[in-house]
Amino acid sequence: EKHIRVSPPKTSTSTSTMAKPKKFLNDPTNAVDEFISGLLLQYPNHLRKLANHHVLLHSSFANQEKSHHPNAKSVSLLSGGGSGHEPSHAGFIGRNMLSGAILGGIFASPSVSSILAAIRAVTLPTSQGGKGCLLIVKNYTGDRLNFGMACELANAEGLAVKMVVVADDCALERKKGITGARGVAGTVLVHKAAGGAAGEGMDLNAVVDVAEAVAEGVGSMGVALGAVTIPGAEEVNDRLADTNDEGENMMEIGLGIHGEAGLRQCSLMSCNEIAEEMLKSIQNYGREVDSEIVPLYKAGDELLVLVNNLGGTSNFEMSLLARSLVSQLEKEAGCKATRVLVGSFMTSFDMQGASVSILPLMGKSKDALSLIDADTDAPAWANVDAWTSGAIRPSGTEIDEVPGIASTESGTGTASLPPVLIDNFADVARTILASICKALIKAEPLLTKYDTIVGDGDCGMTMERGAKEISQRLESGTLRLNHPSQLFADLADAVSASMGGTSGILLELMFRKASTSLLSSTDAEGITSSDMAEAFQSGVEAVSFYGGAQEGSRTMLDALVPASAILSSGKGESAAANIGEAAKAARKGVDATAAMDCAEAGRSNYLSKEVLRGTPDPGAVAVAVVLEAMAPIL
Repeated sequence: EKHIRVSPPKTSTSTSTMAKPKKFLNDPTNAVDEFISGLLLQYPNHLRKLANHHVLLHSSFANQEKSHHPNAKSVSLLSGGGSGHEPSHAGFIGRNMLSGAILGGIFASPSVSSILAAIRAVTLPTSQGGKGCLLIVKNYTGDRLNFGMACELANAEGLAVKMVVVADDCALERKKGITGARGVAGTVLVHKAAGGAAGEGMDLNAVVDVAEAVAEGVGSMGVALGAVTIPGAEEVNDRLADTNDEGENMMEIGLGIHGEAGLRQCSLMSCNEIAEEMLKSIQNYGREVDSEIVPLYKAGDELLVLVNNLGGTSNFEMSLLARSLVSQLEKEAGCKATRVLVGSFMTSFDMQGASVSILPLMGKSKDALSLIDADTDAPAWANVDAWTSGAIRPSGTEIDEVPGIASTESGTGTASLPPVLIDNFADVARTILASICKALIKAEPLLTKYDTIVGDGDCGMTMERGAKEISQRLESGTLRLNHPSQLFADLADAVSASMGGTSGILLELMFRKASTSLLSSTDAEGITSSDMAEAFQSGVEAVSFYGGAQEGSRTMLDALVPASAILSSGKGESAAANIGEAAKAARKGVDATAAMDCAEAGRSNYLSKEVLRGTPDPGAVAVAVVLEAMAPIL
């Protein structure tokens, strides 16, 4: 690995004054040390640092007594490279994966001395029963040379060490120089398969065979929407410009995990188009079989698909890309993606990009499948949720929605409703609702005026929409007026269908709570006006609980709470008679909001006291209008 030089600007979108990178950083020269310290804080029982080196080991190697040394039981696995690809490789230290990881500087190969020190720490001499050590190396010149030198030095010391090179990148032509394909995210699958083989007790040669089978079978391809800027850089890397000269958003196909140039830069494509481009490149690169190049996969193949976040892509976007990739592999290529892994496996700091690695599960790779599926405690590996049987994925079958009582054909569940002990309830309810709707429609200009000053100007129209919807349902006979619980539920439906916004959902919550509270009426004989007052209070409390505001917050609660208190203080039939006093209490609450200098909820919360003072809260005004419309009737 090596540091990537920042290329000069390529398009007219760049300016002479370059932006300075923003990173969570102290001193860049100490960044790798601090990173290691942070990992050790996160995994106090799982990891250990090797003294004098940027090397992390599994904690089982803390006991160097030969009789307890892990290498006396199984082959050790080491990998590593430049820092900046996290969680690779330290995140894959664990049972059935890596024994340790060697960390180089930022995008720089680790030193021979550190690699050799790591080998010594995890490998016993053959003469003492050591099972040997496998080095898994990405195909970069610096990594190959340094790991290779350490491998030979270790062999000279009597340690059995072998090395497997992973070159899974399909972005470059096969005959482009002697360097060969780069090692990218497919390397993690080699870690997992070889680790599983070591965990099963296979000898070093067998573990090497498994690692080589997966390394030769996997193909990868990356894309990015922006280049990577390394910590400590003086300028943002603008090699991949945001837009071209025509103002089109740009992306790059086939770039490397250090930001190296890929196949080409092009206009930004959709997820489906990106997936098609990635898969076409992988298929064209293919794999070698009997000295011939054939497509990597064919119809009928089972595949493991690893969709890798290159560091700065949201989880949401990663799932979109994964869907596009798997959909095309299955519907168009006729394959079966039995294992789909999505996440951060091998990143490039904050690069906004992604890669896909595809491993056809055939031949030796299929034999390695149980090893890939084996459990591990490596922190960065999530155990595979495999699709192992059936014509379709279990997750592709939806769970049937359970209908609510109101949605069933029987309709109401009237047998469970408590009786109504209020005289002429249906007639009175009809008259009250008609009066309320008329009053709210008439009040629309005033509510709009107030909300234009202290809100977003829609309160009047929102209340008017709700009133017109309720009025229409009242006239059409779709409101169930005979029982208050059913009526409140229907009012909630009407509000939900018409009002929208915060006030709409709050009023819907109030009506639904009032409805359900009446179903558990404390009066053994049936629902009285006192129960109605208590239901109203429950609805008001729901508005406060779910909305988070309270009396004094400069909201509709400044009218609802005092009105509820008046109604709840009444006994028996007197509760209905208190409606006039409740309306007065609500109006007093409205006046109080006009004197408040601040609001604790709603859009009024954003306004200064100079704007708020003198204007009442429109939601509270609407509550007062409703209660004042009810008072003459009751």
